[in-house]
Amino acid sequence: MVATVRPPNIVCILADDLGYGDVSCQNDDDRVPTPQTDRLAAQGMRFVDAHSGSAVCTPTRYGLLTGRYCWRSRLTSGVLYGYDAPLLEPGQLTVPELLRRHGYATAAIGKWHLGLGWQRPAGTPLEAVDFTAPLAWGPQQAGFDHFFGISASLDMPPYCFIRDDHVAELPVERVADSPRPAFYRAGPIAPGFTFEGVMPRLTDEAVAYLEQRRQTPDQPFFLYFATTSPHTPHVPNRPFQGKSRAGVYGDFVVEWDAAVGAVLDALEREGLAEHTLVIVTSDNGADLRGGQPEHGHDSNGPWRGQKADIWDGGHRIPFIVRWPGVVPEGTICEQTICLTDLLATCAALLGEPLPPEAGPDSVSFLPALRGQRLWRDDPPLREAVVHHAMDGLFAVRRGPWKCVFGLGSGGFTAPRRVEPVAGEPPGQLYHLDDDPAEQTNLWHERPDVPRDLAALLERYRQQGHSRPR
Repeated sequence: MVATVRPPNIVCILADDLGYGDVSCQNDDDRVPTPQTDRLAAQGMRFVDAHSGSAVCTPTRYGLLTGRYCWRSRLTSGVLYGYDAPLLEPGQLTVPELLRRHGYATAAIGKWHLGLGWQRPAGTPLEAVDFTAPLAWGPQQAGFDHFFGISASLDMPPYCFIRDDHVAELPVERVADSPRPAFYRAGPIAPGFTFEGVMPRLTDEAVAYLEQRRQTPDQPFFLYFATTSPHTPHVPNRPFQGKSRAGVYGDFVVEWDAAVGAVLDALEREGLAEHTLVIVTSDNGADLRGGQPEHGHDSNGPWRGQKADIWDGGHRIPFIVRWPGVVPEGTICEQTICLTDLLATCAALLGEPLPPEAGPDSVSFLPALRGQRLWRDDPPLREAVVHHAMDGLFAVRRGPWKCVFGLGSGGFTAPRRVEPVAGEPPGQLYHLDDDPAEQTNLWHERPDVPRDLAALLERYRQQGHSRPR
């Protein structure tokens, strides 16, 4: 039974491009120390078969907030950019809106990357934004009482902070392109905006929000802290430089871990920790172009591929949960879950069934949080998970079987796509219990499995939902 009288506070820390093996408690040969995240794992539960709803960021964020696979939306491949229009549909139930209906205060701090209602003269290019005008649509229309952050990834203009519905400092200057590792695209920038200053500023805002919660101790809250790291630009601040053995990328992960620690410390300091469900996870796997392989660091652990790929390295992610009095300490969950499951899980802990049209791809993992149905041999929480690569390549995972409906990675790893040859498999079939590295294609040996999983995917697509109703 839940040990709290009221529903718990919820803090979700979503890293940007953090790989499964970037967390040192999941990497025996890790060169990047993450003591704060390891502390959380020791006090809670690690889900070792957790997946993002996509192998890239915008669609994952859409799925996390709505419980709906993003390939059901207008965005069927790729990501949005900083000037793009909102992806969320009017009236769509989101995690913060569900929680707000139950009396929660809600805040989003960090990277948005789901499109904004920038105001611009009719018929002008996307970049012709009137930065003095308030947003016509933004996080506040998606269910958040408060927002502070940036429009998209930290390597995408415009480079300015947004508070609630307005730009905090106008981007009246311009910055040129920058090469890796401090990669970012040219565009307008606010005079006080620095790339290395973003993570400290966002962390300070998250901590300040938690400190403010002492003023309303009886009101539960939801904090969605979407960090900009370790995505490019890789710009660790001086205190973190040289703190890893994986170059600039590794140092930036160490700085990200310190931000996690700052949030955990604030919860303790404000007396909130015992009543707070904390989730630390990532929007997809790590991008291996950060130089990690040159230093012998396996950002994505034992899994094949990287960010954007259909292979597990693209979407198998860290997922660590702490909920004192409910989640057993120092435990592991082997059940397959997806970030789309957050909405249904929140509804379950509130005791409210989801409306039929909401969260079509969201399944509650609350039983696992309570120490039930943790293992592969237990009844599965989900029937299956649909994976989606950057270029739109699909895969379905059910039990130990993973079927990819095409050849190639679908993402950053070459070759992205391979045309099938007569007599050869047109797709990829792997038995992950026996072949976690996805090396042995069993398509011809088990033709029944691709046939069944293709039919399952088609059913999910045609009926508009994958969760049972």
